[in-house]
Amino acid sequence: MTVYVIADITVTDDSWVPDYAANVHDIVAKHSGKYLSRTTNINTVEGEAWETTLVALIEFPSMEAVQGFASDPEYAPYARARQAGSISRLHVLDGVDATGLIPYLPKG
Repeated sequence: MTVYVIADITVTDDSWVPDYAANVHDIVAKHSGKYLSRTTNINTVEGEAWETTLVALIEFPSMEAVQGFASDPEYAPYARARQAGSISRLHVLDGVDATGLIPYLPKG
């Protein structure tokens, strides 16, 4: 089942960003993932604005693919650099409708 990673990042030291941005998308692709968005253009239309400075939305074919990416030794130094230079929250969402009322989504 398709899953989506939302990386909600508040950059505190941007020295890691260029190397991460240039290399991690290839590691994501190695695990059959693809970026749907990676942006600093974050607009709040309702509720309190996030302190977030960067959001990435990444699609993977399964939770196992996400776990493979997250545990890939090639990704480890980039993850450490991101963790040291940011406040990071990574969320995984499945591709289902919790109410079961949207006909084109699997029922959750």
